[in-house]
Amino acid sequence: MKQLLTDTIKKFSKQSDYLELRIERSEIFLISFLGPNLDNISRSTNLGGSVRAMTKGGWGFVSFNSLDNLNEKVSLAIRQSKLVGKQILSFPDLNVRDVIVNAEIKNDPRKVSSKEKKDLFEHYNSLLLEKSKKIQSTQVSYRDEVKTSYFANSFGSYIEQDRLDVVGRFNVIARDGNTVKQAFESVTSRDSYSAVLNLDKKVLETAERALRQLNAKPAKAGTYTVVLDPRLTGVFIHEAFGHLSEGDNVYENERMREMLVVGKEIAVPKLTVVDSALVPNLPGSYVYDDEGVQAKKTVLIENGILSNRLHSRETAAKMSESATGNGRALTTGFSPIPRMTNTYIDKGDVNFDEMISDIKEGIYAIRMLGGQTNGELFTFSSGEAFMIRDGKIAEPVSDVTLSGNVFKTLKDIDAIGDDLTFTSGSCGKCGQNGLPVGVGGPHIRIKDVLVGGR
Repeated sequence: MKQLLTDTIKKFSKQSDYLELRIERSEIFLISFLGPNLDNISRSTNLGGSVRAMTKGGWGFVSFNSLDNLNEKVSLAIRQSKLVGKQILSFPDLNVRDVIVNAEIKNDPRKVSSKEKKDLFEHYNSLLLEKSKKIQSTQVSYRDEVKTSYFANSFGSYIEQDRLDVVGRFNVIARDGNTVKQAFESVTSRDSYSAVLNLDKKVLETAERALRQLNAKPAKAGTYTVVLDPRLTGVFIHEAFGHLSEGDNVYENERMREMLVVGKEIAVPKLTVVDSALVPNLPGSYVYDDEGVQAKKTVLIENGILSNRLHSRETAAKMSESATGNGRALTTGFSPIPRMTNTYIDKGDVNFDEMISDIKEGIYAIRMLGGQTNGELFTFSSGEAFMIRDGKIAEPVSDVTLSGNVFKTLKDIDAIGDDLTFTSGSCGKCGQNGLPVGVGGPHIRIKDVLVGGR
């Protein structure tokens, strides 16, 4: 593969300002249950590739699923780029040459039989269905993928990377009369099938969360001091702020360029926000991105000050900033664009008991059920919530939605926990939905949050 890619790049490199080739080979195994029924069990082997050419700032892109006639595909991408290029745009040579990154696999899922995987997840599905007669439906799935990617560009880079992803997902829907609630759990690993073993307790807790919410009374709408658990903290910073930090969202939006000026104070001084592909064993972790740029730890907000943003090669060049290793593509069928990796609020120094001790009446919001963002505005629905009364966790409440302006909210955070936790997620952008990411944070306390209820 190396000879094919490097020879092809060398042959065409002088015909455009920049040229790159990506090839991916993957082996995927999938099991899914819908209610009591086995919905799907499959194994597939895939090959895909793409070529990108840039001439005078204009891009040509061709994707393919066969290596036949590769020269024709490269020529087509170059011709496309020349049709749209209208500006000078140059990328620095990052001095990446021959690199091979091998996945460190502790328990290889390819050595586990299909029957063993099916029996395990059938067992988990049965635990959910048998937990209560109020469990109306379940969706349980398992997926493992082993992928090798090959990358070469006109700077002389050649990068070969292996990647393993193991994912178990559990979704349960509970019903009592006209009241319907759901709960979700996922487990991921980048290095071992063992991550999906011995999950009985975690699976049953998922059902218990849904059942508990059936008995919760709707929260009363109003303004509260709200404490977010680490999972909701991570989703909040990813959705409400992380997307605003992606270079294309800043470059293409005049209002965001005015608001997101590097060096500007945008949060409380104690707040630090990081995006890092270097955190071990998380879905958003890698060594080189899909443009051949080495992954980094990028501090987006440092002690309340906007410090950086997330870039592909293109947005870094357009904004005269450094590439951050955030050029990512869901598959070779898409061009890389600026995307988050593992985004988190760094831990503080307040323990949970201390955080809630002086709250007379507030809300403890756990996990996220759904939500949306619109620029700097956000609305999230928590997966579960409890009232906080006189410094103690009290009764469960339902229908809790949190709304606000992210820039105001970042300045209304008045306590940051000492318990940094990461969890897995997936991200959608520009039609590239389901990109693996990590989210994280500690418990945080936010004052004056608008909470919707009934």
